[in-house]
Amino acid sequence: MRLLHRLLQDRLAALSLIVVAATMLIGLAAPLIAPHPPNLVNMELRFAGASWSYWLGNDHLGRCVLSRLIYGIRPSVLWVLVALLASAGLGACVGFLSGYYRGRLDVWLMRLCDVMLSFPGYVMTLAIVGILGAGMTNILAAFVLMKWAWFARVTRTAVMQVADADYVKFAKLTGASGLRIMTRYIAPVATPDLAVIASSTYGSMILQISGLSFLGLGIQAPHAEWGMMMNEARSVMFTRPELMLVPGVAVILLVSAVNFLSDSLQKALDPKLMRAMRSAESGLGKWLRGRVRKEAA
Repeated sequence: MRLLHRLLQDRLAALSLIVVAATMLIGLAAPLIAPHPPNLVNMELRFAGASWSYWLGNDHLGRCVLSRLIYGIRPSVLWVLVALLASAGLGACVGFLSGYYRGRLDVWLMRLCDVMLSFPGYVMTLAIVGILGAGMTNILAAFVLMKWAWFARVTRTAVMQVADADYVKFAKLTGASGLRIMTRYIAPVATPDLAVIASSTYGSMILQISGLSFLGLGIQAPHAEWGMMMNEARSVMFTRPELMLVPGVAVILLVSAVNFLSDSLQKALDPKLMRAMRSAESGLGKWLRGRVRKEAA
């Protein structure tokens, strides 16, 4: 509740949170909200303009653009969130084991992370999708394979900062198990760093799945997805630019909201950073007021 209160104090963070939450809710309730089935073909309405029945018009097959935009939230946003949680969960487990037990286990796990992080993420995702084949399942598997190492590194660093604390040593002396110590004493400290990295990674994953679908390596027809909608509208991008602009603007707005929310989340989870920013803003305000008084005099 305190975190939510801090986020809501920031207007931009509150607006970003509303955009992200509303998008997810619309995606979950797509069958109830979408005015038409997303794959319903009606060639009589091919490239029809906006109307009361079709608010955003129809595409090259006469399908409802608004319905496809709503259903496109599911692969572009919701399934990407599932892949993000799987990556963060796997990376957190590896980071906890490596940072807490250390020794040879730490060496082997971190060398594996170094190998995974040595390759450009987007290029390796393309390579994995190219090997496994296009499709939602393969894209999500590629995301998990390429993203877990980042979370493992961040979690390991956070765990190592706390593992030698006095209260952790005392818990070991009292006979507490390693699992209990990690879940009760270390996890609350490591979670903020993990949450910040996860929120910033979420936006890049949305861009990646949209980019892969735009290239024809992602979601396959007839399923609706924002990147694929832009790909399908390339042939009429000059005569019917709205068919490409609508999903493109949706991607831009959502990714921007996620990034703004990530920045606000970092400030909310780091009280020192928040105090420093307030102090800087206060100092800047004093300097400006003094400057105005001098110029007035």
